[in-house]
Amino acid sequence: MFMLSFCSGPEAREDGFSECPEDIPADMACIPGGSFIYGSDNPEWKDEHPKAKVEVSTFLIDRREVTTAEYQKCTKAGACKKVISNYLHMRDAEMPQVKVSWYDARKYCQWKNKRLPTEAEFEKASRGPDGNIYPWGDAKATCELAVIKENGIRGCSPDHQPTGGPEKPGTRPAGIYGLYDMAGNVHEWVSDWYEPVRQKCGQNCLGKDPQGPCSGKDQCSGYSEKVVKGGSWYWDWDWARAAKRRAYRPDNSPPHHFGFRCARSVSSEP
Repeated sequence: MFMLSFCSGPEAREDGFSECPEDIPADMACIPGGSFIYGSDNPEWKDEHPKAKVEVSTFLIDRREVTTAEYQKCTKAGACKKVISNYLHMRDAEMPQVKVSWYDARKYCQWKNKRLPTEAEFEKASRGPDGNIYPWGDAKATCELAVIKENGIRGCSPDHQPTGGPEKPGTRPAGIYGLYDMAGNVHEWVSDWYEPVRQKCGQNCLGKDPQGPCSGKDQCSGYSEKVVKGGSWYWDWDWARAAKRRAYRPDNSPPHHFGFRCARSVSSEP
């Protein structure tokens, strides 16, 4: 189960959800608790079904993807495994850290006294409460709004083709809640095990504060893949939709250039 890291102090609202704390770290944003539209009824992507209203408690999430420089601090401290991209143009200190496994990402977040966001948290932070398709609304993703594949060019730039690559976090306008690159740039790990039929795991996938199959426990019989969200420079506009899901082995084998950001719970408990 993922580690909870609480920011104590804010009072509970009338609806029972915590208010956003006053002392939010500068590199994080607060996502107010409440319901949001989760998933979609897109016939092309059946694992996004059903489109449902789900409640998520107030939480904090990093404004930007974790960078190589930030991850290297954890490596130098002996708390994280050394991970290096096999592409030179993706190794810059200000680029998002890529090629990490789910375990690497979780360990970094724990080192920062944070955790990986759940899939529901990531999706709410990306689309807001009203079911927007993208962080900026419903307008189709383009290279002006996100680092994606457009007109056959991966990463919006003719450099480093055909592989392409991400850009430094924050090159595109912030979306809802002031978050950057929730759509495009790099695919990001979230905490949940991947279940292609959400009704199968019931409240664990569609109830309040869903954590996915087995309530996010480390071992989950019958499940071998974790969820990756947000789209990337390598894929087209439809992969950048907030509801889009991808499944991959948590050991990231063979390695893909996935990144991540961290989250932190907020509690009204003293």
